[in-house]
Amino acid sequence: MSLFPARAVVDLSAIRDNARTLGDLAPTAQVMAVVKADAYGHGLVPVARAAVQGGATWLGVAQLGEALALREAGITARVLTWLYAPGAPLTDAVAADVDLSVAAPWALQEVAASARVTGRTARVHLKLDTGLGRNGLTPADLPEVLDAALRMEAEGVLRVVGLWSHLAFADEPGHPTLHRQAEALRAAAADAEARGARLEVRHIAASASTLTDPDLHLDLVRPGIALYGLTPVPQLGGPERFGLRPAMTVEAELATVKRVPAGHGVSYGHHYVTDRETTLGVVPLGYADGVPRHASGTDGAPGAPLGVHGRRLAIAGRVCMDQVVVDLGPDATESAGDVVELFGTGADGGPTAQDWAEACGTISYEIVTRLGARVPRVHVDPEAPGGTGGER
Repeated sequence: MSLFPARAVVDLSAIRDNARTLGDLAPTAQVMAVVKADAYGHGLVPVARAAVQGGATWLGVAQLGEALALREAGITARVLTWLYAPGAPLTDAVAADVDLSVAAPWALQEVAASARVTGRTARVHLKLDTGLGRNGLTPADLPEVLDAALRMEAEGVLRVVGLWSHLAFADEPGHPTLHRQAEALRAAAADAEARGARLEVRHIAASASTLTDPDLHLDLVRPGIALYGLTPVPQLGGPERFGLRPAMTVEAELATVKRVPAGHGVSYGHHYVTDRETTLGVVPLGYADGVPRHASGTDGAPGAPLGVHGRRLAIAGRVCMDQVVVDLGPDATESAGDVVELFGTGADGGPTAQDWAEACGTISYEIVTRLGARVPRVHVDPEAPGGTGGER
């Protein structure tokens, strides 16, 4: 049993089911489960395995270390990694059969050098900046880089297997730039194939487009937040609208429960003052664990929501480094050790990551990915024989 009085419970059956649902929503495309950032805070390796069990044939990660960790865990699905700087250990990635994105001319040269060292043909996806203005080759640079890559392909050094891009307004379905960017990618792919490229995949759709726009699915979709049962387009509806269910529940055990009089200040700066005799509870999670300070309840406004024995309460006062306070009310029956839910599936009206995002003025992606490393992840699988679980 963990010594830490809180945990993030991750339902792997939800991950698996969400992967299946996403595959059903994009029947003409392959599915790349994006498991970067420790699987959006859910746990890299267990989530990757569940996603593959759910039908994902690719895994996507930002960092080389994440890709190598998947291979070290024995996961054999295709893996793409895309964010590295000059001097990165690309030799290790090529040796581990990890697909590499090339987003700049220097990157092609370093991938080729690593392939020559290993004696293995590197698999390359050329990243095109179609309008996001972030990582990627400019349209002006692409022809020269592609021609160089095809010369290397003729030598057996590498293979250009993919051409891809990111959407600038991905979370705004119907935005006019979406199809302009996709058309730019299609045109670049057609030109690449005319020059001799044998592309396996063209891809531009992340979660939002996977859920809302089949015309953007192309050969491969890259769902991230949707894999975890959270909606990238809350303006269109919650996860249930798309057949998804949240996989993570964050809960903590009350560390202290005590009675206080009316007029009692709570937490730093006394931004919350009790208006009657009441019971306060201390929840042992704070900003060191990823609870945003913007979740504080200050100046009379409630903080982010908390679920306590079927009641929906809120953080009272400022979020501290290791703890927050909840006003349990004058008739509270809770005691130390009772469980408080920060966010979860939303069943029976409990708080969700989206509720937290709205309370903090951010997005659900940030709420789950910022969860601190000292919070144990407990992976459960209700669909496995006897169920499974464990901490990391």
